[in-house]
Amino acid sequence: MPDYHDDLRLAHVLADSADAATMDRFRALDLKVETKPDLTPVTEADRAAEELIRSVLGRARPRDAVLGEEFGGEGQGPRRWVVDPIDGTKNYVRGVPVWATLIALMERGEGGDRPVVGVVSAPALNRRWWAALGGGAYAGRSLTSATRISVSRVARIEDASFSYSSLGGWEERGRLGGLLDLSRDCWRTRAYGDFWSYMMVAEGAVDVCAEPELSLWDMAAPAIIVQEAGGRFTGLDGADGPHGGNAAASNGLLHERLLGYLGT
Repeated sequence: MPDYHDDLRLAHVLADSADAATMDRFRALDLKVETKPDLTPVTEADRAAEELIRSVLGRARPRDAVLGEEFGGEGQGPRRWVVDPIDGTKNYVRGVPVWATLIALMERGEGGDRPVVGVVSAPALNRRWWAALGGGAYAGRSLTSATRISVSRVARIEDASFSYSSLGGWEERGRLGGLLDLSRDCWRTRAYGDFWSYMMVAEGAVDVCAEPELSLWDMAAPAIIVQEAGGRFTGLDGADGPHGGNAAASNGLLHERLLGYLGT
């Protein structure tokens, strides 16, 4: 199996740069916020963080392609960095500390592109999670200050904790009934939302989570972290990986039950 240690170290450097940019403007009274064509917000910090990441990658990995939420795709080749500079921009804008920079490296293989490195950095929570293919998943402050993480062993949906992002998206897609049935049947339901749901699945604090509409940059980094923690990350159709336009993540033991409520 290839060694992705150097790529993981670089991903941490990228996250450090992004953290400095995002924390510098977090809760700033003069923060500039615009509305994108898809009616979602974007701040100057989103753009600054992605520009910093692209600048470092341009020097350190000039042959690698890049895909980012704010500036689109650039370059060709079998390796592509996928970046969401601020996952949880609505939280960021309102001063809620639950937001993160998501950085993944995807590599082309026989089955298509797959994440091989992922870092999720939430500086306002003082937390960071990461994984590399075949190397396990970790949480901590840095590569030298880390704890290995793993998913829960909860095997019954009646004992499970379920996290989601919002009701509206499920209703728009005609799946609100399944979401409500799952909420009634499981032990606990909370709308942690965004990256945090997946990181808590990876840590074993939450057992199942799902979102009805996502982009690749929302899922690439969480997917490999959940998988390396021993869980499953699929689309609602059950196809493994971050390519389905939506997501279901679990400890693995509960995955088929989760898809039974919410799957296509």
